[in-house]
Amino acid sequence: MKVNHLNRLKSCLALPLCFHFKTRSSLLPWPLSKFHLSPLYSSFTTVAINPYASVYSKEQTLFSLFKKCCTMKDLKQFHAHIIQTGFDQSLFVVGKIIVFCAVSEHGDMGYAVTVFENIGNPDGFLWNTMIRGFGKTSEPEMAFGYYKRMQEKGEVADNFTFSFLLKVCGQLGSVLLGKQIHCNTLKRGYESHVFVRNTLIHMYGMFEDIGTARRLFEEIPRSDLVAWNTIIDCHVHCGKFKEALELFSRMLGSGIEPDDATLVVTLSACSALGALDSGRWVHSCIDGTSLCSIISVANSLIDMYAKCGAVEAALKTFNEMNERNIVTWNTMILGLAMHGHADEALELFSKMLEDKLETPNDVTFLGVLGACSHRGMVEEGRRYFDSMSRDYHIEPTIKHYGCMVDLLGRAGFVGEAYHLIRSMPVECNAIVWRTLLAACRLHGDVELGEQVRKHILELEPDHSSDYVLLANMYASAGQWNKVVRVRKSMQNRRVQKPEPGNSFIGIHPIIEVRDGVS
Repeated sequence: MKVNHLNRLKSCLALPLCFHFKTRSSLLPWPLSKFHLSPLYSSFTTVAINPYASVYSKEQTLFSLFKKCCTMKDLKQFHAHIIQTGFDQSLFVVGKIIVFCAVSEHGDMGYAVTVFENIGNPDGFLWNTMIRGFGKTSEPEMAFGYYKRMQEKGEVADNFTFSFLLKVCGQLGSVLLGKQIHCNTLKRGYESHVFVRNTLIHMYGMFEDIGTARRLFEEIPRSDLVAWNTIIDCHVHCGKFKEALELFSRMLGSGIEPDDATLVVTLSACSALGALDSGRWVHSCIDGTSLCSIISVANSLIDMYAKCGAVEAALKTFNEMNERNIVTWNTMILGLAMHGHADEALELFSKMLEDKLETPNDVTFLGVLGACSHRGMVEEGRRYFDSMSRDYHIEPTIKHYGCMVDLLGRAGFVGEAYHLIRSMPVECNAIVWRTLLAACRLHGDVELGEQVRKHILELEPDHSSDYVLLANMYASAGQWNKVVRVRKSMQNRRVQKPEPGNSFIGIHPIIEVRDGVS
């Protein structure tokens, strides 16, 4: 009997799929006539489901097939198989399909919707998976439609439901909706649940309501690592960098060991503050541990050292890495270019290309063009700019055009820079025009500077630095009447002259080193 069943199944699977589903074809979410087989389908011909086995055993057999799915094409064939074998209403089996579609990076939320709508009685797990899946799409608000339907069906929301919904509220930036969901968590008694509480902290951080986020954090009797990471990240997101470093110090003092996520966000706070001593202290805490070998942590260390001006320390960290990715190379190239080490930046870029270690992306060329600008390497800059689209099929963005305008403007090719802006396929912004205005002021091209100023007035008419650049350009040309006219225009428009730049020197480290932590 088993042999006959296996032979019958194999012969059935050998036929075109349109013959397999005469009675169940309406359940398939795609036209069978356009269905194509993939190598995975051969697996189905070698796995027979014993009709006398228990339901659990059959589901486990199907699960072994599901684990072989790597793409949506594989998954669709798996779905065809479970429809044929009558498991299309098994919540365990169909749940695997929906999770793959909604959560996996290779998934398809539209397909998840189609499969979900064909389920007679979905459980809470499937509702939660759909809500979670929409949070990763370009239409996260759809999650609330499924939440409403879930309630109408009488399915009770749990801590996972609220965690996913609160995350969507943070993504949407909807304060009112977020507070409504927060009220629902209070009514259902889920506010103190660890997942919900951490998501609440994250949501209020996204709203930049750091006071509420901090209050929710301080109410936790015993904060875990996720809670500490969340509140530190909230402070960094809100620009409270010093407070973020203080929280990191408190975390270590409470006996919580940091992970890679903690270090990445803490080092970003050090970078933003230019707090080199604090950054070095963080590095010393993990030096010699396995955390230093994590690429994201090493990349953050390079970024921190570069932004704090310690280029040699950044290079040392870069050279000690056993494994690098494109972010590593980009960070080091940008760090070198930022501090005028143009030759070293371009040499590093050449090494990356020669060794074929990584393929450059748009960020890589920002660093390369920036290096050319600092060294006045006009011909090289033109060549790299053309190479972007010709050799690597990277379409230049407004930032790349801004780098080229800066490069040409610094070198005195202000006319060419102006024509480049006029021929850009993207709309120029005030920053790029302002870059050209600064070049006109530097090289005393008053006529072109006046044209550029007209374009800036259409975009940002009351930006104080434009008036200062224009007045200085007239002053350099000895046109004092026009200088007076610009200053009167500033007064009439009540445009305040920008405050002069200032520097600070850190006398005491921001992070207080506690006993037992070194």
